Amino acid sequence: MAKDILALNAFAPGAGLPGDLERQVARRRASFGAGSVLFYERPLHLVAARGATVTAADGTTYLDLYNNVPCVGHGHPKVVEAVARQLATLNCHSRYLTDAVTAYAERLLATFPPALSNLVMTCTGSESTDLALRIAAQATGGTGFVVTATAYHGNSRAATEVSPASYKTGGPPAFVRTVPAPDPDRFGADIGSGFAQAVQAAIAALAADGIGFAGLLVDTIFSSDGVFADPPGFLAPAVAAARQAGGLVIADEVQPGFGRTGAGLWGFARHGVVPDIVTLGKPMGNGYPMGGVVTRPDLLAAFTAAFGYFNTFGATPAAAAAGGAVLDVLAEEGLIAHAAEVGGHLRARLADLRACRPALGAARGAGLYLGIDCLDRDGAPDAAGASRLINRLRDRGMLIGAAGPLGHVLKVRPPLCLTASEADRFVDALDACLADAA
Repeated sequence: MAKDILALNAFAPGAGLPGDLERQVARRRASFGAGSVLFYERPLHLVAARGATVTAADGTTYLDLYNNVPCVGHGHPKVVEAVARQLATLNCHSRYLTDAVTAYAERLLATFPPALSNLVMTCTGSESTDLALRIAAQATGGTGFVVTATAYHGNSRAATEVSPASYKTGGPPAFVRTVPAPDPDRFGADIGSGFAQAVQAAIAALAADGIGFAGLLVDTIFSSDGVFADPPGFLAPAVAAARQAGGLVIADEVQPGFGRTGAGLWGFARHGVVPDIVTLGKPMGNGYPMGGVVTRPDLLAAFTAAFGYFNTFGATPAAAAAGGAVLDVLAEEGLIAHAAEVGGHLRARLADLRACRPALGAARGAGLYLGIDCLDRDGAPDAAGASRLINRLRDRGMLIGAAGPLGHVLKVRPPLCLTASEADRFVDALDACLADAA
């Protein structure tokens, strides 16, 4: 049975907890009610973090292989100093001229293909998705979108409608059609052709129901679907199919962007394609809340001719300071090449481990974003086993998450500063947990 995204590795209230932890959970639920979502069988009470390590209230440290938000590392001093300095100098909305914001926009846009030369700054990836959908609908006159079957693109109403993974009951509205993830188990050796045919069929189904096609929206590492990155280039035929049908292509770079794949800043570049719209979020400010939409000037002009758009906190000088510091650290510390190197080392170690631990499937992904299938004794997806393994890893000081429609995929996406020795510690802990369960 498919699981919604918030059910993956979620804490289930009612379990017996040590005294202070039970009190903390009760306080949280009293304030946040049913909207309170926590991880693990025993939730973590965190008090500090630095680099790829987080510290709990009892002093226990954990290696964080889950959080892509602090992409250059928790509490990176360069980001902290840049934001603090800007907050102490000036922070205002975007209807004033400020050098920091303009300079950041120019610097960020210089990393994109020349056609993508306009930036709208937002506060979150959800806002970015919402705006991207509106731009695409305005440009095409269509309302129909195609997404993957377990996609997650945000929390606003519009973003939820194109996020099948968010639904606990029912599913997306009729103007949203889903296609299977680009899984080689489904499409075989020619993933690109198979995935493109699925997109074409979804577009045809929209047309049969009288719904105009507006765009194809994909997370370019297909993270919530279970992480599907290879082979590079497989996305190109689907992009061509969407454009042939008159739609736009929206690349969701919230997960793979800012160097995570180890092959440049942007996941779409691995596929040799240029989207019409790109959405940015989480890692953009290393924990400072910011996001963005990058697009062509003609598309943005058409949208703003029909609608006013203004974001109070989206383009502040403090946000620009955070974003600029992230770009500085990525370059100065060579974190994109580092992600490729450490990610390759991690995949090699996992391949060796898989040879003697049949509960593990192959490690998929690129750079420092991996998905690893958890399997039962018959080689079938094992969601319960994945949940147990994630919680046993937590007991050994390792934090990872879950992904995939069944929740059986171990999701590994650490800060990009993760070292090879830290990666080895994770693999050793994973081996120990699997040995205990054998």
